[in-house]
Amino acid sequence: MISELLKTLREQKQMGLKGGIYHRTQIDLTYNSNHIEGSRLTHEQTRYIFETNTIGMTQEAVNVNDIVETVNHFRCIDMVIDHATDELSADFIKELHRTLKTGTSDSRKDWFAVGEYKRLPNEVGGEETCQPEQVGERMEELLADYRNGKRLFNDILDLHVRFERIHPFQDGNGRVGRLVMFKECLAEGIVPFIITDELKMFYYRGLREWGHTNGYLTDTCLTAQDEYKVALDYFRIKY
Repeated sequence: MISELLKTLREQKQMGLKGGIYHRTQIDLTYNSNHIEGSRLTHEQTRYIFETNTIGMTQEAVNVNDIVETVNHFRCIDMVIDHATDELSADFIKELHRTLKTGTSDSRKDWFAVGEYKRLPNEVGGEETCQPEQVGERMEELLADYRNGKRLFNDILDLHVRFERIHPFQDGNGRVGRLVMFKECLAEGIVPFIITDELKMFYYRGLREWGHTNGYLTDTCLTAQDEYKVALDYFRIKY
């Protein structure tokens, strides 16, 4: 059964409606997820790009990658809404990555695999991740475990943590991972959430401590969920 939120997101996307939950979600999710990863665009600039497809006046130099990835992230959210109830697959996750990174400076590097798993080993926060030759197998194990699970709130968080620890792509893992979480919440009728800049350090701690103290990440995401519920209440969307 499709939730009222997902139904509303699809309707407002189709209408091109401004000022509703679709509009709010596009701007807030894109701004915060990109900002966590170092984008210097402001919330206002992100909103302006979404509404007018222009950057607006600015006195400071703007990184072209920030603009391209912002526009691409809007498209990724549309993909998540359109395919929310589809079975989560490696192909869909790769397509999210391809959409996010297309047209960026990374996409012009021979060694950077846009829409494909990483070719070079990488770290995240000083922690080792899965070796490139092991990524395919580890991702299939992860997706199989998730498909066979109950897909409750903590199952989605576990999916996210394991995805980030595999770190299957050369770059863009955090944003793709958070998009996948949003999709799976929509799929399961769970109120989704947006990790804001204010919650970033708690979020990182939660990722690091998952498996030892799961409550750190659970509490952080529940706080983010409560913030999204405020928006749903405002727009009178039942959950």
